[in-house]
Amino acid sequence: MQSTALTLSPLTPLLRPLNKNPNHRYGSLWNLSSLKPLVLLRSINGLSFQKASHLSSCSRFNARRINEPFLISDGRCDGFKVRATPVPGNVGDTNDSSGLATSMQLGAMFAIWYILNIYFNIFNKQVLKVYTFPATVTAFHFGCGTLMILIMWASNLYHRPKLTRSQLAVIIPLAIVHTLGNLLTNVSIGRVNVSFTHTIKAMEPFFTVLFSVLFLGEWPTFWIVFSLIPVVGGVALASFTEASFNWIGFCSAMASNVANQSRNVLSKKFMVKNEETLDNINLFSIITIISFMLLVPAAILLEGVKFSPSYLQSAANQGLNIRELCIRSLLAGFCLHSYQQVSYMILQMVSPVTHSVGNCVKRVVVIIASVIFFQTPVSPINSLGTTLALTGVFLYSKAKQLKPKPKVAS
Repeated sequence: MQSTALTLSPLTPLLRPLNKNPNHRYGSLWNLSSLKPLVLLRSINGLSFQKASHLSSCSRFNARRINEPFLISDGRCDGFKVRATPVPGNVGDTNDSSGLATSMQLGAMFAIWYILNIYFNIFNKQVLKVYTFPATVTAFHFGCGTLMILIMWASNLYHRPKLTRSQLAVIIPLAIVHTLGNLLTNVSIGRVNVSFTHTIKAMEPFFTVLFSVLFLGEWPTFWIVFSLIPVVGGVALASFTEASFNWIGFCSAMASNVANQSRNVLSKKFMVKNEETLDNINLFSIITIISFMLLVPAAILLEGVKFSPSYLQSAANQGLNIRELCIRSLLAGFCLHSYQQVSYMILQMVSPVTHSVGNCVKRVVVIIASVIFFQTPVSPINSLGTTLALTGVFLYSKAKQLKPKPKVAS
């Protein structure tokens, strides 16, 4: 049979799927932004002084809290002393130029974050459309990330961490749920449209609030609960009118939400008492490597060896373009790991709430891009449901800024 080449054009057919199931109509796309990675920072958030002559140091940071989707150390100093000194007259000009440079850098990083995410979704969708083995594809993504991490450490682009047994015991459960979240997302995308999977993933704030109440005893404010109403209603409305609706795709996307938010709860529950901290990039790197080690045997057990030379040759005889498949898989793995690294770099420069709002905008961009590229048919009611859900996510991000007023003792 004549080989069919992959193409970026949505109008030209891709490779012939190897799945013999006639009901398998759609490919798959994975979003690790739902991943919503973990961050454990050791710093004094937002503490800076100009020309301060003395600042006493803190002996330790005790308080830690989670700012979904990242775990952030929120330490405070017990005290500090500042002595004023004369400020040169040109400090304002310096601050203006520095602020402009920072804003331009942030804008460029947000653009790179979004572009890499869009291309990851496109490449991953095209691969899963013709190579319907989500566990193998997810393991390959983790493998690409692991290779990039090892190169980064070996070339001293980033320092290699020294892990203790106590840290490893905490990170392994996080890596397990992280692996499940990514795998279930790919399973969903293999069954339904990309835009629909991302709409379901907008339900993550609901599970965040639910698990915080059940396992941490943290009750949400009125405005947070109010913001969840359009989220749940929008997802329900979009589900009822989705042309590619499939129960496996729907349930696996919901299960990925459960896994991702369980990861956040575990982070806060288990790491809050951990004295030793890892920076965000190394924490994510270690989780990626552990996830790769966990998923490779699981993929072989679930799907068999689907990336061996003999199997690929057999698939090529059935019309699969192996060269294009490998190229798209490598590009997807590169984009996935790269956009997650950029996401963490952005989080170090902005507040968690700003990052959460940016993540909401990113989901909107990915949905619109996937609908345009894959020419996904969208009804007006389906569009309304998606818009409602994403609006609710935005309101949820803003509602987290509203802190309840402290009670005044009578």
